[in-house]
Amino acid sequence: MWKGKVLSIYITPNSGVPLTSVKSVRTIPGRGLEGDRYFYERGYFSKKPGPDREMTLIEIEAIEALNRDYQVQISPGDLRRNVVTQGVPLNHLVGEEFVIGEVLLRGIRLCEPCAYLAHLLGNNKVMNGLIHRGGLRAQILSEGIINVNDTIIAQNVDSKAIPFS
Repeated sequence: MWKGKVLSIYITPNSGVPLTSVKSVRTIPGRGLEGDRYFYERGYFSKKPGPDREMTLIEIEAIEALNRDYQVQISPGDLRRNVVTQGVPLNHLVGEEFVIGEVLLRGIRLCEPCAYLAHLLGNNKVMNGLIHRGGLRAQILSEGIINVNDTIIAQNVDSKAIPFS
C-alpha cells in the first residue's frame, strides 16, 4: 500500500502572479484554500466555478520527469498547483476520497496543462511534458489545516497502484 506526503504548499491571492510557498494552509469546503486566488474568486478560471477549482495537486515525480525529459528547469511553484506530493499516484485518485493530514478530499479530474500555464512560463514544452501528468483537481470535503510533511492516504483506492517517475 502506498503512503505519500506533502512536500510543499503554494498559494497566491491574485491571478497571474507568482505563487508563494507556505508551511500550512486552511481548507474551506466550497471555497478552497484560504489566501488563494480561487478562494477569493480571482483565479484565471474563476468564471467557471465548481468543486474542481478548490485545490490542485501535482507529483514531484512528474516535475522531475518534466525537467529531465524536456531539458527544462521548472520549479514546483512555477506550475501553479497548490500542493506538491511525493509517493502519491494522483491519477488513481480521480473519483476517490483521500486524506491529507486531517483534511478529507475527493479527486475530481486530472489537472491537464493549459495554454495559460505555458504562456505564464514562456515555455510550450510544459504542455507536452505534463499531458496526463499535470496533477489532480480536488474538492475539499472537510475544513482543516494542511501542513508540509502531512501524510496522504487514500480511502478506497487500489493499494497496488504505483506512482510513475
